[in-house]
Amino acid sequence: MPARPTELTPDRSARHMFGAEMRRLREAAGMSLESLGAVIKYSKSSLARYETAESMIPPDLPALLDAAFGTSDGWFGKLYALACKEFHPDQFRRMVELEARASLIQQYSGLIVPGLVQTEAYARAQFRVHNPRATLHDIDELVTARMSRQGLLTQNPAPDLYVLLDQAVLLHSYGGREVMREQLAHLAGLACTSTTILQVLPMVHGGHPLAGGSLKLLTLDDGSRVAYEESITTGTLLEDTHIVKAHQRSYDLVRAYALSPSDSAKLIRSTMEELPHEHHPGLHPRGLDEVHLQRERR
Repeated sequence: MPARPTELTPDRSARHMFGAEMRRLREAAGMSLESLGAVIKYSKSSLARYETAESMIPPDLPALLDAAFGTSDGWFGKLYALACKEFHPDQFRRMVELEARASLIQQYSGLIVPGLVQTEAYARAQFRVHNPRATLHDIDELVTARMSRQGLLTQNPAPDLYVLLDQAVLLHSYGGREVMREQLAHLAGLACTSTTILQVLPMVHGGHPLAGGSLKLLTLDDGSRVAYEESITTGTLLEDTHIVKAHQRSYDLVRAYALSPSDSAKLIRSTMEELPHEHHPGLHPRGLDEVHLQRERR
């Protein structure tokens, strides 16, 4: 006797609604999870978790489902836009909503590559370091949510993105040599494009007004501006005009001492060349995955 399908609760959240609609249209089309998986190249187990809202929806799934079910109005894409916002904590959610409306994003980071320009492997390594007790499932959820935010950089029109990094960001390794090599190559490629500018502030410059924190400045589609300061576990959204102006001035002052985009790219590439030839055994991504898998089997 086949197992009874898990009861769905579409009224709980947009993610639950996404899963319920996925099952409804799948069953209306007379498709099993296996047959749908064969069409969109996903495993049965993964699709089952998305239907029951047990896993965060990956960024490419909505378009695949819209194509498979012929929902030409982009129904799953619309549900996904709501569902991915729900995943973020309350103090972060409004910033994400405003970020999606921004025509210009200016970001400063002193120690970690900003989430909008992280590679998946770097993000995964960072989440591991931040919470060594996290399960692989928890990390997968966090990584998926972070990667989904990056979709705004490829939309049409995409916002202009200016990234300002302390040189220390390039030197703090996450995930080992190959992960850092991939991440640094990605940063170098963003140094000067039609929509991105990336600059590095050399460590020889010394102290500056933004040292010790992370700052994001958003210019919204209506011309208004907000600032977002982030610490280790919390973030503060600042909407007071005078405070935002003061933060903008600090950002502009620091940026004035940064290397040009081309020189920044050269510094990033030289940092890549100087990476050590062996991984730190405690940071190798594959090794950490195995440790987590062994722990979860117990």
